[in-house]
Amino acid sequence: MFENVIVGVDDDEGGRDAVALARDLAGADAAMTLAHVHGAFALLGIGSSSYTDEETARSRELLERTRRETGVDAHLRWIGSPSVGRGLHELAQTEGAELLVVGSNRHGLVGRVLLGDETCAALNGAPCAVAIAPAGESRHRRTIRQIAVGYDGSEQSEHALAVARELAAQYGARLSALHVVSIPASAFARRPGSWEELISDAIDNARQRLAALGGVEPHAVYGRPSEELAQYSAAVDLLVVGSRGYGPVTRLVHGSTSQQLAHSARCPLLVLARADDQTPSAQAHASRRPATPWA
Repeated sequence: MFENVIVGVDDDEGGRDAVALARDLAGADAAMTLAHVHGAFALLGIGSSSYTDEETARSRELLERTRRETGVDAHLRWIGSPSVGRGLHELAQTEGAELLVVGSNRHGLVGRVLLGDETCAALNGAPCAVAIAPAGESRHRRTIRQIAVGYDGSEQSEHALAVARELAAQYGARLSALHVVSIPASAFARRPGSWEELISDAIDNARQRLAALGGVEPHAVYGRPSEELAQYSAAVDLLVVGSRGYGPVTRLVHGSTSQQLAHSARCPLLVLARADDQTPSAQAHASRRPATPWA
């Protein structure tokens, strides 16, 4: 599916969880890169070369150990940055990556995503799609039999559905779509005393629109999107959602729904970039590739 994947690796189990998920989402011939961000970076032109050398050696040792233990065929990259998220974004942009995969916080419950500071930083401002592996993904490998997509009829959700269809075909998995209906307060004001009927009609209409898409199990509920999608994620093996759009310099700005899902999803979460401009071309990146160590 994804042909150029970067996996964020750290000293915790989250790195191995990310590798496990990346293997599931990457195409058969995908280029995979294990990446680590260390804290040795130039600040106002002042830096300790010995400290940088130590951090570089530690990063390489960590990545080589992870590659050896997981048996994954991957390049190794490391970079110094004041922020893990920023460093991973720079590497993803440099490599022209289509997907960045990270693990969740190590203190999360097994099988659930828990968004720590580093995972949150990786999600916000990424130049490509982001996948988050729940805690324990490497120890409790799941077979992807059921894929769900959050769908509301928007352009972003149409793209999410298209990607989810491809993934479902790849795995031979069942595909379902969940539309979380929301009704503005003004609509209730116009129909006093009939709010139950209004909600029921909206759910029925949403389910019919999903059924008309073809090839998906249609589900519709009334409520808050992040809460309903998180609850639904407990019954599936992968949840796919679209992003809100782009912020400055074509970087992803994830809305409240994907942010909250990253805190509460109970299965791997895939947050997609916009369909028309997911990743700048590798050729464009090559022209400005920095001299970052790699193996």
